[in-house]
Amino acid sequence: MSAPEPEPVAIRGAMIRLGQLLKLAGIAADGGEAKALLEDGHVHVNGAAEHRRGRQLHDGDVVSAAGGRVRVVAAPPAEGE
Repeated sequence: MSAPEPEPVAIRGAMIRLGQLLKLAGIAADGGEAKALLEDGHVHVNGAAEHRRGRQLHDGDVVSAAGGRVRVVAAPPAEGE
């Protein structure tokens, strides 16, 4: 049985930092919780364990943590940007 498709999480721009994504996706309630998840080794990016809160994520990256699985979806720039 394969894993369910990750939930898409739209971001503004081409990049978001991992700590910000964890909060945006509702996986972590705040920065402290995001930091604890990372320190305890509960966060994986594209299948590999990740400990850096500042890790840059881009369109298509998949993050798994605390039972949640999300895919970064970069929104196209708005007109005039």
